Amino acid sequence: VYGEELAAIRRTVSAAMAMRGEHITWILDDGGSDAVRDLAADLGARYVRRLSNHGAKAGNVNHALALSNGEFYAIFDADFVPKEDFLYETVPFFIDGNVAFVQTPQTYGNMKNLVSSGAGFMQSVFYRFIQPGRNRFNAAFCVGTNVIFRREAINDIGGMVTDSKSEDVWTSLMLHENGWRSVYIPVTLAVGDAPETVEDYTKQQLRWASGGFEILMRRNPLSPRRRLTMDQRLQYTVTATHYLVGITPLLLLLVPPLEIYFDLRPVNLTVTWLTWLLFYLGFYGLQIMLAFNTMGSFRPATLVMATVSFPIYIRAFINVFSGREQKWHVTGGAGKRVSPFNFMIPQVLVFAFLLLTSAVAIMKDVGHGALTLATAWNLTSTAVFAVFIVAAMKEAHVARVTVPAPPQLYPTFARPPVARPVYRATPTAATRSVAFDSKGMVTR
Repeated sequence: VYGEELAAIRRTVSAAMAMRGEHITWILDDGGSDAVRDLAADLGARYVRRLSNHGAKAGNVNHALALSNGEFYAIFDADFVPKEDFLYETVPFFIDGNVAFVQTPQTYGNMKNLVSSGAGFMQSVFYRFIQPGRNRFNAAFCVGTNVIFRREAINDIGGMVTDSKSEDVWTSLMLHENGWRSVYIPVTLAVGDAPETVEDYTKQQLRWASGGFEILMRRNPLSPRRRLTMDQRLQYTVTATHYLVGITPLLLLLVPPLEIYFDLRPVNLTVTWLTWLLFYLGFYGLQIMLAFNTMGSFRPATLVMATVSFPIYIRAFINVFSGREQKWHVTGGAGKRVSPFNFMIPQVLVFAFLLLTSAVAIMKDVGHGALTLATAWNLTSTAVFAVFIVAAMKEAHVARVTVPAPPQLYPTFARPPVARPVYRATPTAATRSVAFDSKGMVTR
């Protein structure tokens, strides 16, 4: 854990302790919170606090492993509440001595605004279709939560990888290189929260994209030095290059302005734009039908978030390529709420450019007496960015009118906290570990 709300931590810890099977629940606190320590004492969980945050989340886990001796250990982020059958559903796979970890999906229960809905449904595609496909080639990777590891496998690679923005993927890659197997089961065994704010979404996507680009540039899966099967090489290459696809919306956004300002067309149509539109509507309708057929729905929020995210991926690529990390420049003093617009300046500038371009295009079309395809296309792009801007304005308004709750120094419990030992040492992050030994799964 690392500064999460006590209520969320309590839900997760209580659920982890209630899981069927003999195990010990640990709270790994990188935030150094006395309130979290007292919460652990009240619930009866073990509490670990480090003297530094070296290695972030992976370092936190490595630190806890040095203090425990369980044969297997499961990891849950502070906001992911495990179901009681988590261990019963995952541990049996370890009967195969070559299995290093068993990963389960990230399922979200808070998709209530544009950001959380878009982010959540984008991830559902990965967990419903991509991870099962990767599992077919022994290339499913850990996503950092809702996962259970074999300690021996992690010891074999020297611990969780700590020098990457995507330590989970790097750890998986090294395990696969060392001949270990991974298992992905498409069964929801924990439910958590998708990012709800522009800030959380931006930082999440920047971290994930940076991790993918790090693999591409620092540990290229196609390199002959990688000890991977051809299938695994291809799967990890797709992972490393995935966020390059996220940059393509920028190229599509530039097509209408090139025609509007410079009369440069990608194609020369010999039919009217209305005739073209009839064919395109059929093509686009087929895409929506496929989305309904595979996902059960078509989410406009997903389209919006996918369209406006390219500045994040460009920034991630530049950061990794240059070898340095650019810091966010935010306004407001310490303790003040940060405006979502601090994290979406490129999107605001793109919206202003598209709005201006739309005005220019309309004036030109009025003079010609006909609406062009470029104008319609640019207006659509402007509308997509407008939806995102409006969502950010609503978020900023809610932040202004919401009175933040005072910091809770000590949680309110039905009974006073019981004094329990605090384990200290050095290096970790925002996670919760469940460690259990090899005595077997014993029903309570």
